[in-house]
Amino acid sequence: MTTPCTRRSFIARSAAACAAALAAPGCASLSGRHAELDFPLVDFHVHLDKSTIDAVLALPQARHIKFGIVEHAGTKENEYPVVLSNDAELKQQLAMLAGKPVYRGVQTEFSDWATGFTQDGLAQLDYILTDAMTMPGKNGKRTKLWLAPAAELGDAQTFMDRYVDWHLQVLQQKPLDILANVTWLPSIFLPDYDRLWTDARMEKVIAAAVNAGVALEISSSYKLPKMPFLKMAKAAGVKFTFGSNGRYPKMGLLDHSIQTAQELGLKRADMFVIRAERKA
Repeated sequence: MTTPCTRRSFIARSAAACAAALAAPGCASLSGRHAELDFPLVDFHVHLDKSTIDAVLALPQARHIKFGIVEHAGTKENEYPVVLSNDAELKQQLAMLAGKPVYRGVQTEFSDWATGFTQDGLAQLDYILTDAMTMPGKNGKRTKLWLAPAAELGDAQTFMDRYVDWHLQVLQQKPLDILANVTWLPSIFLPDYDRLWTDARMEKVIAAAVNAGVALEISSSYKLPKMPFLKMAKAAGVKFTFGSNGRYPKMGLLDHSIQTAQELGLKRADMFVIRAERKA
């Protein structure tokens, strides 16, 4: 039987070469590089998948990096191995992580993700993360962009206009703390990344993030966003997070994020903190 292609498997394949190169020396190098930063290392984009929280916390890199565990949240129309869709399912997830030295979050799916949850239920989370990789297709139905055929995506410029508009809609959703996989593009458009992500388009997304108070992820899996976007975002006052989008045992491999932070000169004041610590 053919294994269905999910965003997780797609990301895992596309990042495999990078992750393999980092996996062996990652822990030692992270420890040394972290000494140059004035803020603690957190990987806010960790998926357990088929691993367990105890197995993840036993990884060597977990001694140097705090993990934020996210599970997909939304309606059952979203096809993933696990999708939290209501307070009861969320409560089970939170109970599984209770007492563990991790932050507890969800990765939301599409614009209707919160319909099954109460505000009190969502308030138990440390943060909420999402991305713009599932958006309305031409027929209005949710479309997983990494699976969409070229005919569904249309021409590059028209797609980008729709895609940027979708980013703005996503960033206006409440509650939301982190936008992940920022500036990702379908593979058909990736060779034209620098041409398609114009200053005007980047400025729109960045301004929306600032207005919404949403942090932007520096992704070590995709090595995105690129430096022009990041410099623009920093100048605008955006807060940043690090994310590996890791699956066992490759969560917490943040070498690219750390190197990028050093090049940008990021300091503690530039980094996202969870709601409870923000109030402390």
